[in-house]
Amino acid sequence: MESRFSQRLVRILIMFALVSFTAVAAIAQDDPDPNSPTPILLSVEGSTRALAQTKSSFGRVDVSRIRARAFSQGSKVVLYVTNLNLMDGEGANAFRVYAQDSSGRSYRFPVIDLQTHPFIKQAYAVTILVKDDLGFWEPPTDGGDMLVYLTWRGLASNSVKLGVGQMGGTVKDADGAKPTPISIVKSLPTAKDTGQTDSPNYVGYRWSGDRIRFLEQATFGPTTALDSRIRRIGLRTWLAEQFSTTYPSASNPYPSLALMPINPPTLCDGGADDSPPNCGRDHYSMYLPQTWFYKEALYGEPQLKHRVSWALNQLWVISGFDTQQSSHMIAYNQILSKNAFGNWRVLMLEMTLNPGMGNYLDMIRSTRTNPNENYPREILQLFNIGLFMLKPDGTLDCTEHPYPDPTPCQPTDTFIPTYDQNVVNNFTEVFTGWRDCRVTDPGPGCPNNTSGSPNFKDPMSLNPANHDLTSKTLLSYQGSTTTNIAACAGCTTNAQITPYANNSLNQALDNIYNHPNVAPFVSKYLIQQLVTSDPAPAYVGRISAVFNANRTNPSQLKEVVKAILLDPEARGDVKTDPIYGKLREPVQLMTNLFRQIGVTSANGLTQSDGDINRFAANMAQSLFFSPTVFNYYPPNYIVPGTALLGPEFAIFNTGTAISRANFGNSMVFGQINVSLPNTPNGTKLDFAELQALAAGDTTSNQLMDVLNQRMMHSTMSPQMRSTILTAVNAVLPTDPLTRAKTAVYLIVTSSQYQVQK
Repeated sequence: MESRFSQRLVRILIMFALVSFTAVAAIAQDDPDPNSPTPILLSVEGSTRALAQTKSSFGRVDVSRIRARAFSQGSKVVLYVTNLNLMDGEGANAFRVYAQDSSGRSYRFPVIDLQTHPFIKQAYAVTILVKDDLGFWEPPTDGGDMLVYLTWRGLASNSVKLGVGQMGGTVKDADGAKPTPISIVKSLPTAKDTGQTDSPNYVGYRWSGDRIRFLEQATFGPTTALDSRIRRIGLRTWLAEQFSTTYPSASNPYPSLALMPINPPTLCDGGADDSPPNCGRDHYSMYLPQTWFYKEALYGEPQLKHRVSWALNQLWVISGFDTQQSSHMIAYNQILSKNAFGNWRVLMLEMTLNPGMGNYLDMIRSTRTNPNENYPREILQLFNIGLFMLKPDGTLDCTEHPYPDPTPCQPTDTFIPTYDQNVVNNFTEVFTGWRDCRVTDPGPGCPNNTSGSPNFKDPMSLNPANHDLTSKTLLSYQGSTTTNIAACAGCTTNAQITPYANNSLNQALDNIYNHPNVAPFVSKYLIQQLVTSDPAPAYVGRISAVFNANRTNPSQLKEVVKAILLDPEARGDVKTDPIYGKLREPVQLMTNLFRQIGVTSANGLTQSDGDINRFAANMAQSLFFSPTVFNYYPPNYIVPGTALLGPEFAIFNTGTAISRANFGNSMVFGQINVSLPNTPNGTKLDFAELQALAAGDTTSNQLMDVLNQRMMHSTMSPQMRSTILTAVNAVLPTDPLTRAKTAVYLIVTSSQYQVQK
């Protein structure tokens, strides 16, 4: 019965998910947190039409005399918003304005200015450009009303009508819309009344929804124990504990594996004479790194470092498709975890000299007579600065609106390249001559050198004869003192070439690290990985400032990660912005479900063995097998037909959508059984607590309350709850286990759950 029920449900849910995932407009929910005000767009008295005027008339026309009118495309229009609590320095780039036309298409109008109104306290004038920010389409030339709303810190305002070209048309008011005239400003509480503060450290973590959201961002999934602990000690104390916790867990150390020859031994996996046991699986596959990773994600104490390391793993990419041995991948991951809370410049050096990276992007084979540009190109484009100049808030710089002009660049503007092919060629010359560490090379030595096996544990060492000795011209930007590297004139001995090569390498890395793009590039990427796929530029700007303020701090990334997780855009009990959050990538979709419900071995007596990657692989994210150096998905992927920046959607399609539902069905209604030797324990969800809840309350309301809080941070829509409750109660009350499983399955396969908000 369960199988037929599940198959029918999958078809329904996939259709629902494909529609819901690409939607960019929704009805805002009320925010129960009184210290997180929801912005309110003001309307003309007695109407739901926007209180709006042209930019040229701002300050010269009495706001109370403004009447509804239409505005031409491309014009600068002032909207009025209230019920805000801005931090010092928070400006126009903290806001976004979206519009929807009569056909249901969505647009994003650039916000180009924010001012306090000279006469109306608690009201702000937001100037927008009536033109689609992303350039995918233009509003209809004949015009008509559009529904407009504003977002700020993950919160969405009410929707108001705005005439574009002309007023009228078929656009209807949003459900529940009501006039919001300027007179309501007087009735709103002030920041002083609510005890709000303009401190950038303001967060509302004492609310249950925000604790669960925080754990989704900072760990591989909430648990009831962690939720209870944070309720007692607070976020900052927990973060301090995480920053000092030993990694990995004492019960789950990194696998310690010997380096092996490129060609497996004759008797490797050779039956009775297998030498060593499970030779091929343990040494020449990603099995041990994968099972180690998942066990740490499911049960490990140092969750935050594991989470940040995984984020870095998807930026500084190497892949099991090109990394032959598990020991090579483990050594690479040890560099990431070692530097996860460290200094970015140190990470740059250690990644550059990591032989796994050197092998993947060919630096290990790059010589002065045969230079290879793969690593030099990617350390620029993918790992640090990107292709075009950025403003400090991560938005594109352009010749039409160069920094510090706050006007957003448009898709038709001319962007400023960060480098050209000549710069790549010069970096390529700097990165010549390094190879896997040999005891014959000058340098600190190779303690892990193993005769007959490539050394992928120690940092690469220099072969002086293969290093380019000519002059180089690197990145040129304002304030750079590292652009030019002189030739090594007269260098003929190793004693002369070695310090020159090392100094050149460090100068090249300094040249990249001090580029103005690095702070916004890295900051936005980490926000996307931990919190939300499309952060407001103001959020990126705040984190970039922390990155830059800690440039020489050995704990730079600790400060950056802490700032990301405590930022007001990350915190709050409910987020009503319809594009806030991120599609749960497959690895975290899996680990969140396991941790939220509870996970054990197949017999329920011990822990899972971590052999669960089969599901992630089916969802296009096989652990440590990135298909390209661009990761599983690019960070700038925009969902087709929308204004939604959503990197994870690049691997979401009809096939992987079905795989997501199949994962839910397999683990909720089934388990991974023991299968020796690879799956010695098996894996299953622990439904004991939820089964007891279902047995104790035949209405299933208590079960739904717990799952809503635990899996949805209490944001389940009434319609979703009603639908699931009906399905749950269709199961006989004498079968509480199936009732509990049905509820979990319907939640985990829903679009509302799979988009982490």
